[in-house]
Amino acid sequence: MNTTIRLALDRTPNTNHTGFYVAFAKGAYQRAGLDVEFISPDQENYQTAPARRVAQSDAHLAITPSESVISYQTNGVPLVAIATLLARDVSAIMTLKESGINRPKELDGKVYASYGARYEEDIIRQLIQNDDGRGQFVPHKSPWANIWRALVTREVDAAWCWLTWEGVKADIDGIDLNQFLFDEYEIPYGYNPVLTVHRDWAEENTDALRAFLEATAAGFRFAMKNPDESARILMKTANHPSLTNRNFVEQSQQMVSGYYLDGEGNWGFMHRTIWVSFVNWMIRNRMLTDSQGELIQRMDVDTLFTNKYFEGVPAVIRL
Repeated sequence: MNTTIRLALDRTPNTNHTGFYVAFAKGAYQRAGLDVEFISPDQENYQTAPARRVAQSDAHLAITPSESVISYQTNGVPLVAIATLLARDVSAIMTLKESGINRPKELDGKVYASYGARYEEDIIRQLIQNDDGRGQFVPHKSPWANIWRALVTREVDAAWCWLTWEGVKADIDGIDLNQFLFDEYEIPYGYNPVLTVHRDWAEENTDALRAFLEATAAGFRFAMKNPDESARILMKTANHPSLTNRNFVEQSQQMVSGYYLDGEGNWGFMHRTIWVSFVNWMIRNRMLTDSQGELIQRMDVDTLFTNKYFEGVPAVIRL
């Protein structure tokens, strides 16, 4: 009997997720004895965050930023990252060129479209301060689905978006953007997005998890080598309204495919130094507190992520 794995997506299906849909469409999960179900956040109008689904056992795996794992662990819930979807961050804070906001410090007093995530506003404040601004902006909680539209229509002045998704969309639509990359302003931002699991479930389902990662890695390797075919597979298999423009999806796929694998050609592998730099940066900037509101002075990053479910997994599956 197959093992069911429910995967909660962080956003509606997009090219960050292509490897999962390729593995699904080409039968890799079925052959591994897995029935994989995808939960798109718009199915329930973004009411439940992906990490919360895993914490509540409503999903087995979730796609989240690194911060979700950190946040839950500070509250005693042992979520852990087991793979990164992208080898490095491809997100940025974006403003319209026509707004005249050309650097982070010029966001002081401006309106930022907030997703409402726990550390999000702290990170934006630090970005502005690292550019010699005060870090005093106006957060505007926008529905997830409307954040890009809010930026384009000037309802907000800035938003946190993906170079490989909204950035490509802007390029096709002739919208000129400024893009503030975190590493250019001394923020060692971590992996985003990562594949997140509850440690207890992972330890009870090690074989299924390894099989899932093996099939998924094959899906991402295929997508890296065959971006156009993979874009078509994503569109057909996910069958989501956000994936109807083939030119856009193919351009996004061409761009993001270059971020799937690390320098050694591995999908999913996380480097400890990335986690250490990000967590230590958050601690230095007094962002981490425990469930009692006390500042956290140290955190063992080895509890936050693991590559162990790749160990013994041969990278030989061909799709």
